[in-house]
Amino acid sequence: MARPEEKAQAMLNKWVRMRDESDPTSTLSRSLLHNQKRPHLASKCEHRADAERFRNQIIREISDKVAKIQNEGLGEHAIRDLNDGINKLIREKYHWNRRIRELGGKDYNREERRAMALAEQEGGDHAAQGLSLKGSGGYRYFGAAKDLPGVRELFARHAAKLTKRKRGDVYKYITPDYYGLRDEEDGVLLELESGLAKEGQKKLKECRDGYDVEVKQQQQHDVVSSQNALYATDESDGDSDDTALENGIEAHIAVPSQEVVAQVLLQKKKEALLSRFA
Repeated sequence: MARPEEKAQAMLNKWVRMRDESDPTSTLSRSLLHNQKRPHLASKCEHRADAERFRNQIIREISDKVAKIQNEGLGEHAIRDLNDGINKLIREKYHWNRRIRELGGKDYNREERRAMALAEQEGGDHAAQGLSLKGSGGYRYFGAAKDLPGVRELFARHAAKLTKRKRGDVYKYITPDYYGLRDEEDGVLLELESGLAKEGQKKLKECRDGYDVEVKQQQQHDVVSSQNALYATDESDGDSDDTALENGIEAHIAVPSQEVVAQVLLQKKKEALLSRFA
């Protein structure tokens, strides 16, 4: 009679084993799948059914660790290790969800985000979801990890930053002083305004006096220049009269030159402008 090793090497037994391995409903294939190790990278999985099975396996591990971390008597180090392990499994589940989507399955990541947003709006229990801080890279705290030294203070500071004052709270601190209705009651503002007003009036008076002096000086200069021009024309007229007498022609009227006429007209215009704005 043949030994068991020889029976296993028989062709018929090999064929039966291959058939059982290819049939997913057989006992042998189920045992092999159960003993199959989850790959380290989700991209190495080529079948959607296997990816779904590995995802469910990760979810069971997360549930077990979340149940364990609720015990506050485990100690600080054990709680921190459990919390780190849960966050690691959550990141791994995210990659498996993405792999399932690539293989044509459901988009579990989008469904989980919707469920989390709905739970936050309803204000439900965060025991299964954990608490996370903005800017922490998605790291969450579960169960007793939320009461660890330093974690509670961290959430308290974060909550204080997120608190916003409402419109009613802003109006509580608005008084008549905000609108400047009682600024003149103490008299300090009136005293400062009166001092500034006196300084402004003094500067304005000095500017006006300086302007009047400049105008008078300009008028005197114009009068002197016009008189000099008239004297010059008289001398030139006397010379012309002498030449006319010598030539036998007598000039009865002194005719001024064009420069004198222009200066006289300019002087009259200046006097008219000064009289208008005086």
